[in-house]
Amino acid sequence: MGQKTGNRVFRFEKDIRVAGRGNCVGKIENEGPLSGTFDHVIPDEYYGKQTFEQAETEFQKTALETAAGRAGLPVRELGLIAGGDLLNQCIASGYCVRNNGVPFWGLYGACSTMALSILTAAIAVETGMARHAAALTSSHFCSAERQYRTPLEYGGQRPPSAQRTVTAAACLILAKEGAVRVEQAMLGRVVDFNVTDVFHMGGAMAPAAADTLAAFFADTGTAPADFDLIITGDLGVYGSAILRDLMNQRGIVLGERYADCGVMIFDGARQDTHAGGSGCGCSGAVLTARVLPEMEKGTLRNVLFCATGALMSPTSVMQSQSIPAVAHLIHFTN
Repeated sequence: MGQKTGNRVFRFEKDIRVAGRGNCVGKIENEGPLSGTFDHVIPDEYYGKQTFEQAETEFQKTALETAAGRAGLPVRELGLIAGGDLLNQCIASGYCVRNNGVPFWGLYGACSTMALSILTAAIAVETGMARHAAALTSSHFCSAERQYRTPLEYGGQRPPSAQRTVTAAACLILAKEGAVRVEQAMLGRVVDFNVTDVFHMGGAMAPAAADTLAAFFADTGTAPADFDLIITGDLGVYGSAILRDLMNQRGIVLGERYADCGVMIFDGARQDTHAGGSGCGCSGAVLTARVLPEMEKGTLRNVLFCATGALMSPTSVMQSQSIPAVAHLIHFTN
């Protein structure tokens, strides 16, 4: 079995690798800087279904089947699917897996769910619960707006600090074969910076990212310069700037090796996406379309993936509660 490094970092003993990856995104996502890197681009927000929520389930199915295909096995032969989404009771994920007969580990980590599902799937492989385990997540601009903010029909105006929920699903298949290894993982702690503005997710989540990254560097005795890439998901323009400031206060300079998925996926000036992207699908899409392919080619070899999540709900927002956040970390090598 694996072992703890320091107080919070877990190092996997088994050789756990990315055997397959897949993603599915919307039209606007493919018009951004990562255009042409995605597996599937769906120009219709409904994906041939009657509702946005049903479309999100279809996005997940496409990402899952693509990842399983790359891993060379049918979905029904997976030992476990660990996944979740932003919708109440994670309905996109539940409906996605209901007919394939595979054990399901339902998760909710808000926008951090991609890292949380990878960590969970890796634990399943490490402990022998599953030979092949899938990590799956999604988000959809229209379904998220309808649940958390203003119905699209209202045409509500968003401030510059707002981020656009990415319409995307992403999936990894973890097993003993593959070019990229899941080396270490770290569960984040819930951090509340007393932010109450639902249009400033980056500000709410940045302190959690700082807490996780600083603890990882302390536990492992490493520094940002030891990694080819340190990527958060998804703080956006303002949140990533706040993270840099918070890390500087700790004496840790992230430097040029740091990037944020919410900044990478959209061209804010050209696409009018304000502070960038957000949602479970944001970090998942960037990870599976850009980061892991670079690792498979060997142009990146040592990567920290720190996905962040704002743990709010429509009810807590209406009650004017502050927004607690969490950030989970995965260390990839090849």
